[in-house]
Amino acid sequence: MPIETLPLFPLHTVLLPGASLGLRVFEARYLDLVRECGRSGRTFGICLILEGAEASGPALPAAVGTEAVIEDFDTGGDGLLTLSLRGARRFRARRMRVRDNGLQVAEIEWIDEPPAGSVRPEHAALVTVLRHMLERRGGDHARAAGSCFNDAAWVGWRLAELLPLPDEQRQALLQIDDPHERLELLLSLVG
Repeated sequence: MPIETLPLFPLHTVLLPGASLGLRVFEARYLDLVRECGRSGRTFGICLILEGAEASGPALPAAVGTEAVIEDFDTGGDGLLTLSLRGARRFRARRMRVRDNGLQVAEIEWIDEPPAGSVRPEHAALVTVLRHMLERRGGDHARAAGSCFNDAAWVGWRLAELLPLPDEQRQALLQIDDPHERLELLLSLVG
């Protein structure tokens, strides 16, 4: 099996599967990354920064991150490149190296998602919370099919995205593989 690599864009935020993220790009290493992704059709990874800054030298990223798919791009009024991203698959970084331009590239393995499971009765209150949040907020997920609200993984990712949580808690939720375990943690956080 060939080793798969993914360029990384460490940030002081967590991108979750299915979530959207707006990003302004100004550093040369990340402009190169976006050009490379545009030419090759590849994606890149977003990881939470554990130590360091977003700009300047390489930061220490979390080992579990989310693949970022570029949905749209534009140039802002300040001339900077702006990206609209969507979170896709989760991955675990095994080894990292830094290119000459400062861009981090990781050898990764994709994290297999468990088969879709229904929301359990003990987590039904979370579905109610999510429905109310989406009614007030609107956006992409407010128009989701009713069946999504019975999908434990989808409900968990949307709550992790929308609740006002510190990035460390979002990262902990990202690292949980079992959607029911994720909902249990979310229940303890909102309870």
